[in-house]
Amino acid sequence: MRDRAVDALRAFAILGVVLGHWLVTAFVLPGGADDLRVTSPLAAMPALAPISWVLQTLSVFFLVGGYSAAKGLRPDEPHGARLRRRLGRLARPLPVLLLAWVPALVLLRLAGFSPHGLYSIAGLVLSPLWFLCVYVALTALAPVLVSVWNRLGLRGAVLLVGATAAIDAGRFALGAPGWIGWATVLTGWLVPFYLGIGWARGGLRDRRTALVLFLGGAAATALLVAFAGYPASMVGVPGAEVSNLSPPTLAAVAFGLAQSGLALRLHGPLTTWTRHARVWRTVSAANRSAMTVFLWHQTALLAVTTGVFLAAGSLPGLHTPPDQPEWILWRLSWLIAFGAALTGIGALTRGFERPRARTGANSVPARDISQATP
Repeated sequence: MRDRAVDALRAFAILGVVLGHWLVTAFVLPGGADDLRVTSPLAAMPALAPISWVLQTLSVFFLVGGYSAAKGLRPDEPHGARLRRRLGRLARPLPVLLLAWVPALVLLRLAGFSPHGLYSIAGLVLSPLWFLCVYVALTALAPVLVSVWNRLGLRGAVLLVGATAAIDAGRFALGAPGWIGWATVLTGWLVPFYLGIGWARGGLRDRRTALVLFLGGAAATALLVAFAGYPASMVGVPGAEVSNLSPPTLAAVAFGLAQSGLALRLHGPLTTWTRHARVWRTVSAANRSAMTVFLWHQTALLAVTTGVFLAAGSLPGLHTPPDQPEWILWRLSWLIAFGAALTGIGALTRGFERPRARTGANSVPARDISQATP
């Protein structure tokens, strides 16, 4: 039986990622198409950092991913078959995205965009793929992580947080080379994924555990920002000396604990909420299109940004510097255009996300595999 609250959490996580990228990614073209620069309103207006606390929902992705990975384990299923079943939906849309952007970049170059600008555009298009790489690695480790949970329980999460803290101490206080920080891509995102596995195994069900995770994570995040020099923004800010996401810092992990606790606490209310037919239809539709939305939302942003510039020139909230509060108001109005573009792209590409159902006397109805999406 499907856990509708888990599907609702996945849908909220997707919405947070999409809105986060659409609101804090700005393209400035002061010198025309050959002078494209990527910036963020958080760079000029750091007081907007609380926006990132609401819209940076990656820990919820990994929490739900760990839950789904553990629930999807079948004792008699070979490891390779399990990965093909779990990850097939993740892999199918990727070639389409890559093939679509090869001619798109050529056309943008012919339209006058500089190689540096095209590099920035390609980086934004491909940026969601880092998440999929980490998710694939953690999914492959799911049987091992289940065994670790059965042996260590929450102590395993404590060890992972400690490992992240040790790596940060090496980077920021002990003079270790900066590249060691990238080890937290594994240790940091493994924390919510591991908690999701524990949740699926029957742990973390009581309200007190959820409350401790939420309040403890929030308090730790506040202390790290206030007294340890970590950035207040939970997303990367262009030009900032330290990013909480690239690679993940101890502050990001603490923030993820708070998010995980809140998600666990909301499980009951979301279960009740998703019993309403209209709500469940919306949540179910969002999950069926999860990979399409995740992979193509940056393309929708770029399609509107570059298309409007080539057709009408520089417009407020789309190509102007994000250094004034009114920029936010203009950008909010552009969300409708981004959503329309994503809807159109989804209509063209959604078929690549789900396998075609076979027909015939021996065919088996296609199983809903939306839980394969983190």
